[in-house]
Amino acid sequence: MPASKTALALATAGFLAAAPAFARNDPGPATYDAALKDKTVVLVPMSTGEDLAQGWAHYVGDAVKAAGGKFEVRDPNWNTEAGAQAITEAINSKPAVIIVQAPDLQSYSKLFRRAQEAGIYVIQVDNPTNYPTEAFVGSNWTKLGELEAQAVINGCGPNSSKEIGLIQGDQTNSSSLDQYTGIQNVLKDHPDFKIVAQPDSNWDASTARSVATTLIQQHPNVCGIIDYWDATAQGTAAAIRAAGKTGKITLATTGGGEQADCNLLDTGVIDALVATDVPNQSRDVITTIKFLMQSGIKPGTVKTWLYTPEHITTKADIKNGTCWNLKDFAKSK
Repeated sequence: MPASKTALALATAGFLAAAPAFARNDPGPATYDAALKDKTVVLVPMSTGEDLAQGWAHYVGDAVKAAGGKFEVRDPNWNTEAGAQAITEAINSKPAVIIVQAPDLQSYSKLFRRAQEAGIYVIQVDNPTNYPTEAFVGSNWTKLGELEAQAVINGCGPNSSKEIGLIQGDQTNSSSLDQYTGIQNVLKDHPDFKIVAQPDSNWDASTARSVATTLIQQHPNVCGIIDYWDATAQGTAAAIRAAGKTGKITLATTGGGEQADCNLLDTGVIDALVATDVPNQSRDVITTIKFLMQSGIKPGTVKTWLYTPEHITTKADIKNGTCWNLKDFAKSK
């Protein structure tokens, strides 16, 4: 090596050796670590017996605990009064965040306001209410209803009777009311398709089977049925089988996308599913929590809506990973 280059190399090496290490002084890690440390997040679903609640409890609960927080679940077991009591007790225990799946549009509104006034963030999941809180995370139920309607129209086909039945949930739950709006939106563009009956199941599979049986008896040419929930759709499917209409009536529904839904599709119990994608929905919930806890935003001063991207799934679409599995939760413990 020429002397000049040797001198340059030595000088450069000396400079690098002498150069100080520059600390960026990034506040991010410490801020992130402090946001949920020793803070409590409480989930109040409609019932812990449903796959939705079990999925949220697993995904959100694990993330909260991994961030140094505490996670609790309180089970109303389908009872609105018990749910109100659970929220009241949660408020009194002063958690940082309450996550609620509301049974209807109005029952918990005053409690949501009370929680916010107590400095608690409120995240609504799955069913929005008439009282917007810091965030709603879940389905755009109107869009979901549009997807279900299109699936049934496609299943019935242009040469069918074009008669459609609905098995609604109830007339107080936003998911039920908004699905109906979405279905009507699509039928406006397909005026030859008609809804011939629209009974409520009250979210009960036995009731769904009973009203679906009556629907099929009164309208034997019905070519498609939209049931508003996968659990009640199993009752509707039983009515279709009992009437000897399997393969003749397209059954579309919605669900949490757990493996049981893929099994229903694979075995032909249902024909089309719009899954609410619990894993990604849970990710939206935990991201919202982490943001709120770092933001310094006062509870009750912001409103956010995070809708789950959704699409129709049929038997032909099923592949590895299409559905999540409750059994995997036990393996991960």
